[in-house]
Amino acid sequence: MDALTHSLDRTLVIQAAPETVFAFFTDSARWARWWGAGSTIDARPGGEMTIRYPNGVQVSGEVMEVDAPRQIVFTYGYANGHPIPAGASRVTIRLEPHARGTELSLTHEFAEAAVRDQHVQGWRFQLSLFANAVADEVNAPAPRVVDGWFAAWSMADEGERRQALATIAMPAVRFGDRFSAIAGLDELVAHIGGALRFMPGIRLERRGDVRHCQGVVLADWTAVGADGQERGRGTNVFMFGAGGRIESVTGFWNAATGNTA
Repeated sequence: MDALTHSLDRTLVIQAAPETVFAFFTDSARWARWWGAGSTIDARPGGEMTIRYPNGVQVSGEVMEVDAPRQIVFTYGYANGHPIPAGASRVTIRLEPHARGTELSLTHEFAEAAVRDQHVQGWRFQLSLFANAVADEVNAPAPRVVDGWFAAWSMADEGERRQALATIAMPAVRFGDRFSAIAGLDELVAHIGGALRFMPGIRLERRGDVRHCQGVVLADWTAVGADGQERGRGTNVFMFGAGGRIESVTGFWNAATGNTA
């Protein structure tokens, strides 16, 4: 291998625990989710790494180091030998715990500056796909969590309501809309109790599928009265944390009157 005197560095925060993030470097099925179908990795020193991009370009390499869940190092080169021959560049990915989950730091070392520059946008794009692949797995239960949130707004029993919310939301959960600025689970439980007193018989129902990207979940909802008639509708923006629990909710009411949740 020629001297690798030029490096490309990129850092981003992934909303998942380091162990969850690292699994995407050691499991071929997960590896293929962010590289392309047919991509594989044998995550041990000397193991083979293969990337099959959707456009047919193939990359191969050899795993050099594995220190789970902190670091993986592998060589990187193109099957056709251009612009990087097999084994002619090196990728190091490091993971560190972060308040939002995991900080990922990538260094790709090259022999030539021009070749390094060709890969800047590629890594920007690929790590964005990676962040979403991890988030998709962590937040796979998002529809159930969202439905649990809406169901809690119909629970008259305070203890039942608190228990239901505690399983899906962080203790410091925040909720805001045009009528609310709520901070913390205790205040949220009491706030819902007040809504039930002033709007008896109202229940909230999710409309359609949730939409998810990078830990942000959008869910449309309908407010239905005791008589079964629609009283309004809106959209909630849910922010999920590294463990897949709700950190905050912002509600948008699309009707002329009423409250939102």
